[in-house]
Amino acid sequence: ATDHESIRAACAAHGVEVCMTRADHPSGTDRIAEVARALNLPEDAVVVNLQGDEPLIDPALLAATASQICAATPMATCAHPIHDAADAFNPNVVKVVLDKAGRALYFSRATIPWHRDGFAQERGALPDGYLPLRHIGLYAYRNAFLQRYPALAVSPLESIEALEQLRVLWHGYPIAVHVTDSAPAAGVDTPEDLARVRQHFGVIA
Repeated sequence: ATDHESIRAACAAHGVEVCMTRADHPSGTDRIAEVARALNLPEDAVVVNLQGDEPLIDPALLAATASQICAATPMATCAHPIHDAADAFNPNVVKVVLDKAGRALYFSRATIPWHRDGFAQERGALPDGYLPLRHIGLYAYRNAFLQRYPALAVSPLESIEALEQLRVLWHGYPIAVHVTDSAPAAGVDTPEDLARVRQHFGVIA
């Protein structure tokens, strides 16, 4: 799903089906809601949104994330432990903290949770036993909830962090988080990331 003709053309050249959408969506979730509506999907359908900047996701992770959807939890995503201090402090690596039931408490570009004592002494390596979670850009929704999402007011936190999932938490809806040890390669956020992905697929820039 995209509103860019150049993206549509690039996908079509590789035989990928593309849904063109309006250009004024504030987030990818708003865009996916338009597509699900155009496809006339039933309310109980589970819709999975894999963002274009996560090209190295294992397909099994899509199924595992979608399986988190239940009557009480209309949205799900996934995460994996961070082992590298550079990732923990990188604002392009989104972090998430969970409650005891595995639901998201908050997502942030900041380093959360902040290890007060450990980081007071050393920030070049992560403290023993401290494993923050990196959020993976993959979402699953019950379609009935997905169709409600665009009507929810954009939250101040969503605007500050530029993270669409914060709109869901702001309005009181739970997000289940599937935690996997099989971490996908980092997403594409910088030219260096793009070069790495091109190398993975054997593409010459």
